[in-house]
Amino acid sequence: MPKKILAVDDERHVVRLVQVNLERAGYEVVTAFDGRDALEKVELENPDLVVLDVRMPHMDGWGVLQNLRKNPATRRLPVIMLTGEKQDADVFRGWQSGVDCYLTKPFNPMELIAFVKRIFSTQENLEGGESKPPTALNRRQADSMIMLEGVRSNLGQSKSHNTRSGSGSAFLPGVGS
Repeated sequence: MPKKILAVDDERHVVRLVQVNLERAGYEVVTAFDGRDALEKVELENPDLVVLDVRMPHMDGWGVLQNLRKNPATRRLPVIMLTGEKQDADVFRGWQSGVDCYLTKPFNPMELIAFVKRIFSTQENLEGGESKPPTALNRRQADSMIMLEGVRSNLGQSKSHNTRSGSGSAFLPGVGS
């Protein structure tokens, strides 16, 4: 059975772009177009991951995320923020709020798919008992990722930030795997 992903954005073309690409990658995708609808779909559909915009009517993405993190049933539900909010303060807020990845628009759909795969892979490793503390290699990889992120930012590409991982890392800017 394919993993189910909820795509939430008030811009229908963005939802469609996310949906088409994730479905082509083998995932089942359900959609919502505002924050209240997102919370209803989480309850009805029980997705394995949420791709969430910040600026939406009725309830913004921060409100949705806060509700998800308060609820014991959805506290660990992976969330990828996919948003036009690009300021460092926004990324930091995402980290503080518990998002798994922060990806800014415009975005590369292949990068989104790579993050989805990474999140599911990490979950499977944790469920399989392979949780390990960070090693020196993890830290070297993190340093390389931070340097790559700086290069990507200077080139004007989308910025992505992996903010939670199974190894206990707090804030690691990431690149597609």
